[in-house]
Parts: sequence; C-alpha cells; structure tokens
Amino acid sequence: MTQSNSKVSPVIAYRKGFYYELKAGKRYLWCSCGRSATQPFCDGSHVGTSFQPVAFKAERDEDVIFCGCKHTGTPPFCDGAHSNLPGGYRTDDPDSADNRSVRSVPAGDSPIVQLDGQCYVFSTSRAPLVPRGAMSHCVVVSPALGALFQSQFYAEVAQGVSPVISADGRHTVLFVSEGDGEVEISGRRFPVSARTGVYIHPSEAYRVHNTAATALKFFISNGPGSEDLVWLEDMPLGFDAQYPHRDASVDPSQRHKMAERYYQMLVNREHGSMVVTQFIGNIPLSKAEPHRHLYEEAMIVLNGAGVVWTERTKTIVRAGDVLFLPRKQLHSVQCTTPGGFDVVGVIYPGDNPSINY
Repeated sequence: MTQSNSKVSPVIAYRKGFYYELKAGKRYLWCSCGRSATQPFCDGSHVGTSFQPVAFKAERDEDVIFCGCKHTGTPPFCDGAHSNLPGGYRTDDPDSADNRSVRSVPAGDSPIVQLDGQCYVFSTSRAPLVPRGAMSHCVVVSPALGALFQSQFYAEVAQGVSPVISADGRHTVLFVSEGDGEVEISGRRFPVSARTGVYIHPSEAYRVHNTAATALKFFISNGPGSEDLVWLEDMPLGFDAQYPHRDASVDPSQRHKMAERYYQMLVNREHGSMVVTQFIGNIPLSKAEPHRHLYEEAMIVLNGAGVVWTERTKTIVRAGDVLFLPRKQLHSVQCTTPGGFDVVGVIYPGDNPSINY
C-alpha cells in the first residue's frame, strides 16, 4: 500500500482533515493520490499513477479524522502534516465583520467565564482555595463541570510537604507552573522546577515537597476524571519501575513545528501515560483559524494575554487562566501579546495536539 514514490507528490485534496464517523465491521478505501472526486475515499483515479489506495476495516464505531492533504505519516488518518504545507495553516482576522459581531463575555466574581456549549475559561486568580495541611487546591475541570474524560485541579504548597494523594486508579499528570521542590511518587523522589511535567501511574500515590519560603504552584490532571482528589494517611510503596523516567522538562530541540506555532511533548506514552498527553506550546501574535479537535483539552495560559473565541462568544485570557475545550468544540485562540505567549495543554483521548479539522 504505497502512498507515493520519491519523485511524485500526491495532490493536496483538502488542506485539513476530513471528519468521519466509522461503522464497526465496514471496509473503507482511502484515497492516497488526492485525485479522487469522492474524498476522502478512492474512486479509481489513481489508475496509471504510482499510488495505491489504503484499505482498512473499522473494528468499532468511532469518530476519526481522515487525512485530506495526503502527506500524513499515519495513513489513512490525519497526523497534522497539513499545518506545514502551503496554505494548510491559516490565521483569522479578529477585526473582520463576522468577528466584530461575536459577543464579548467579561469576567465576573466567579472564577468561571462560560462560553458556547460546555466550553469555559477558569481563572485560578479568582478561585478560592481549600486548605489541607501545607497544600491548598481548587477544582478547575471535572465531570460536574462538563468534562467527559479528565479532571484538573490547581494547587499551591507552602513551605513543607503536601498530604499524600492517591492516583486512585487514574493516570495522573502534574505541571509545575512556579517554584522548585520535589515530587515523591510511591517512595521515589524527582526534583522539579517551573515548567516541569510529571507522570504518576494509576497504582501509585504522590506528594510534593517544598523547602522554599515561596509557594510551589502546580496543576494536577487525571483521567478518567474525578470530582476531587483522594487523600491517604501514609505513602504506599510500589513505584512502577517499568517506567522509571517520570519527569519531563522543556527542550527546544524537541519542538514540533506547526506553521508559525510550535509545541513540545512533555508527558506521553514514553512515561507510561497511555491516555493522557501533556504538551507545551507557543502561540505567536495572531488569531488561529476556527477549528475543532476530537480530543478533550484543558489548556493553561502561562504568560501574556489573549482572547478565546467560540462560535458566538469570546473572552480575554491571562496567565493562570485555564481554557476547557470539549471534544468537537469550534474555537480559536488569539494571542495579543507581542512576542507570543506559552500554553500547556492536557489532551484526552489523544497523543497528537496538531490534529484538527
């Protein structure tokens, strides 16, 4: 099933992915040449070329995104390659006539600014924190707030040690936004600093050690989601040594390009996280074209400021805010800070933040 040879490139049939609902047991024939008039499927137009369609049988009913640009490395499905092709990634004019009609939703006393559907922005600066020993926390994302796959909590640890928190059978990912310290996972310690990601296996527990006078601030994400954290009296042993590498740091050499944007994977399958993926990315001074994802996402703004847009609403975001995006929610993130701003995203289910439609 050859997609192309070294001399001939496929026709770019569509500059983004094709959303499609597969049916279990049905066979599909994906067009690899880009010439078919029945995209994304083959109509025989490849005959006489070096291309062959890709045949596969759906194992279950599911939503997928077929590759439309025909340059994917994971045929027949989109891998985000279209973003780096000519015309594949477009920005949007925030001052267009259509965008000027979008209603602005101002922040109030609540930490939540509700946008279209189940989409919202949560401000950690306006959220009351519940103390428990040296740690205080609040719920940012949960099933009660509309999440289907994940939860997120914001926490601060003063000088000292946090209580022991159980992973409670969930894949857990931490992200340190400020401070230095250590994360202890079922008896093993890992040094952490600002912009460090950490993975905790579902069978483990963890706590945070902070020896500094200033608070260590971090986010806790887990999947499947829960309404609150689960506390333990003592730290259980049983660190999963199959995955000894648990911390992830920013490394410019590991960046993936997305047109003028880029991202780096932090916590992923390499660390043992099979369902929750964490990445850090940069958004330049621009507004992305509205798009959708098949994954559910919680995106943390680390610095600067911008605007989040949905179909009929928009709101300002600043450092410390979290954008919750349900699956298939039409949205656009605009950066209004010269030089761009950085974000950390946690996606579930999925392992590639560049796939959209």
